[in-house]
Amino acid sequence: MSKLEDIVDALENKISKILHKQEVLKQTNAKLTEQLEQQQNKLLEQQETISTWTEKYETLKIANSMLGSDENKRETKLKINALIRDIDHCIGQISE
Repeated sequence: MSKLEDIVDALENKISKILHKQEVLKQTNAKLTEQLEQQQNKLLEQQETISTWTEKYETLKIANSMLGSDENKRETKLKINALIRDIDHCIGQISE
């Protein structure tokens, strides 16, 4: 009978340890999930910042070429020509 009690005690101890490990893993999982969400939010913010700076850079390139900078003159001329074509197209549609 004593041997059976020892086996039951050993099983209770193992079950207790397993339940404790499970609780620790749940807490760790919750922390990691929270950290993942924070990092994803941070990544989105950084991507938005990059997008904003890219737009500002493109605008600055156009402004510099309009001010007489030799760099990016071709791009600016192409964009101006595209705008003129769009305007001509709109005028043509209005006059019809």
